[in-house]
Amino acid sequence: MTGSLAALEGSHEIATSDAMHEFGVRVGGMLRAGDLLVLTGPLGAGKTTFTRGIGEGLRVRGPVQSPTFVIARTHPSLAGGPPLVHVDAYRLGSGLELDDLDIDAERSVVVVEWGRGIAESLAERWWDIEIERPTGARADAGDGHPHDVSEERDEPRRLTIRRGHGVGGLGSLEP
Repeated sequence: MTGSLAALEGSHEIATSDAMHEFGVRVGGMLRAGDLLVLTGPLGAGKTTFTRGIGEGLRVRGPVQSPTFVIARTHPSLAGGPPLVHVDAYRLGSGLELDDLDIDAERSVVVVEWGRGIAESLAERWWDIEIERPTGARADAGDGHPHDVSEERDEPRRLTIRRGHGVGGLGSLEP
């Protein structure tokens, strides 16, 4: 599928994790080198499931998994398109630490989980994608990272796509 992600701006109700994956496939087919997606949402919201779908839509080498412990993974294209760079910014303290990863944002599609307030420094314009889900009981595993004991539930989510713009992380979201 081709087209512009602008056609999908706004809120979308996503009924299941399979539907989240399929929506990611659709989005992945619209992305081009230089696109930056900043994903926000609680643990278990579907950020990695969505990104897995993007990887399939981009036709990159997988598997696309959460990069929590390695911070960033690059998935080369199997079809001559841009690679997917998948980043987990949870443990990063600033955009400077993200910059230290030397991500080729101009020639890649970059998806940054937990990146709001950090990843915007990678590009002048980006896509802000927020995934909301019903909240359940929460637990803390002692590492400061919130772990949701209901994250395995396959419940509806709301995914909102907005355009962000600015320079050097001083950006804002377009109305």
